[in-house]
Amino acid sequence: MKLYDYELSGNCWKVRYLLNALGQRFDRQPINFHPGREHKSAWFIEQVNPLGQIPVLEDGGFLLRDAQAILVYLASAYDPSGRWYPAGARARGEIQLWLAVAEDITRSASAARLHDGFGFAHIDLEAARRSARALFRQLDDHLAERQQQGQRWLVAGERSTIADLACFPYVALAPEGGIALDEWPALRRWVWDFRHQPEFIGMPGILAPGL
Repeated sequence: MKLYDYELSGNCWKVRYLLNALGQRFDRQPINFHPGREHKSAWFIEQVNPLGQIPVLEDGGFLLRDAQAILVYLASAYDPSGRWYPAGARARGEIQLWLAVAEDITRSASAARLHDGFGFAHIDLEAARRSARALFRQLDDHLAERQQQGQRWLVAGERSTIADLACFPYVALAPEGGIALDEWPALRRWVWDFRHQPEFIGMPGILAPGL
C-alpha cells in the first residue's frame, strides 16, 4: 500500500494511525502541502486525485480519497476482529454519524488551524471558530452522557472505533487554531483517554504520552 501523505495533516495522521494499529505495512509518498501546494499540481490532479486533496490511499492499484472513506475501507478490509468498524446496523449508523461530524470538524477547527498556523488568510476565521465551538459542545454533551454511563467512547463498546479516530486529531489540534478546550471537560477527558491507548502514535502538535 502507498499513502500520499503530509506529516502535519490530521486527516493523513488518521490513516497512518489505523494502518499502524492494524499492523499493515505501507509506503509513504510525502506531498508538499505547504508551502509547495503539491496536492494542487497537475501531476497529482491527473494521476492521483482530481479534487486535489490528501490523503489518498493506493492499495493494489485501487486509489481511494477522503480520510473517512479510507478509514472505513481499511477497517472493513484489514480488521477481522471488527474492533474499529463493528458490525450491526445501529453501531454502523452511529459511526457514520460521527464520520460526518468529523468532516464538519475539518471544515471548522482545521480551517482555523490553517488560518493561524499556515497563513491561509482567505479563511473566515471567526466563522470557523464559531462552527467548531458548536460542534465541540455537541461532542462534549454526548461524551458527558456516555461517561456518566461508564463509557469512554463515542459509540457503545469497550474500545475506540473509527468514529473516535476520525474526530480526534482536529479536536486535539484545535488550540493551534485559537480554540481552547477548557470549557468542555468531557471532551478533554476523551482526548486524554484516546492519547493513552496502547497503540497511540503521535504527530507534531499531538505528542504521545511521556514524550
